[in-house]
Amino acid sequence: MKRKLVLENGMEFIGEGFGSDQFTIGEVVFTTGMTGYQETMSDPSFHKQIIVFTYPLIGNYGINPSDFESLNPFVGGVVVHEYAKTESHWQSQMNINDFLKKQNIPGLSGIDTRALVKTIRTKGSMKGKFCNLSEDTQEVVKSLHNSILEHHVPEVSTPRAYSAPAEGNRIVLIDYGMKKSILKELCLRNCDVVVVPFNTNSKSIMELNPDGIMLSNGPGNPEELAESIQVIRELSGKVPIFGICLGHQLYAIAHGAKTNKMLFGHRGANHPVKEIATNRVHITSQNHGYVVDEDSISNTPLEITHRALNDGTIEGLRHKEHFAFTVQYHPESSPGPNDNEYLFNQFMNMINEFKNN
Repeated sequence: MKRKLVLENGMEFIGEGFGSDQFTIGEVVFTTGMTGYQETMSDPSFHKQIIVFTYPLIGNYGINPSDFESLNPFVGGVVVHEYAKTESHWQSQMNINDFLKKQNIPGLSGIDTRALVKTIRTKGSMKGKFCNLSEDTQEVVKSLHNSILEHHVPEVSTPRAYSAPAEGNRIVLIDYGMKKSILKELCLRNCDVVVVPFNTNSKSIMELNPDGIMLSNGPGNPEELAESIQVIRELSGKVPIFGICLGHQLYAIAHGAKTNKMLFGHRGANHPVKEIATNRVHITSQNHGYVVDEDSISNTPLEITHRALNDGTIEGLRHKEHFAFTVQYHPESSPGPNDNEYLFNQFMNMINEFKNN
């Protein structure tokens, strides 16, 4: 069945529908990964976003139970040039079309995804909506202008605390939209992890006697999370802190920095990042539409540790006095070599050093 994607600026892309027939409004963004489409679609950071995949064929190895980053995908929709109707992998349990139908996620295929991505790159990410060909485009545009995409973190964070017990360091993981892989990396290091909701207060967190605190990834504008920012401010300096993606942005704001919305963001598994101290370049997985404003760093206790090589934006920070560091990218992912996982080891070393001091 034919359907179209209408953008906020009035452009429309007509193609074949697949997945769910429930149409949604979302922010239209693109991702540049060649593989990992299942992890992408199940990443809570894509909450209420319509993902345009730049790789021309998506779904060739199907969907399996091992690669989900969350049990309930929050993505608003999927756009591909072509999807594989027949998958081929020994772990696959269904194809991408059946998966999207099961999860009630609409899809669009057969369009010129290159043209759509070029539009986003030049005009920026914007809202869009899937709809039938009979719907009036101008009326759809009007509804897009009147729509507000909000409540991102409250809708993806865990509603109640839970634990992954072990004998190692006690880590309190604040869930702003956590990927499963972050919890997995902590468990591989024998950490005793307690995952708490995004709105847990600092007193309750410290009562859990953490050896370290992890600030997870998540969706949306970090400056909207005023209570979370205050909690991080109150926790700062009490125990070591490691922030990833949204956690990185929240930590920066809590210490006096500001964030800006990017034109089209960084999304995909092939972004080079330079570690300033070592001059080492890491190939990273990323998913963010906001970035820490460099001009706002100068009057804070933070210093820049990593930079994106494509556009020079900030990709990592550390506190000059406290045991804390953050990165904008996803070290728990494996876009190429597994060398980004060393940051979790660095966090463990920081905790041990904090204890010794």
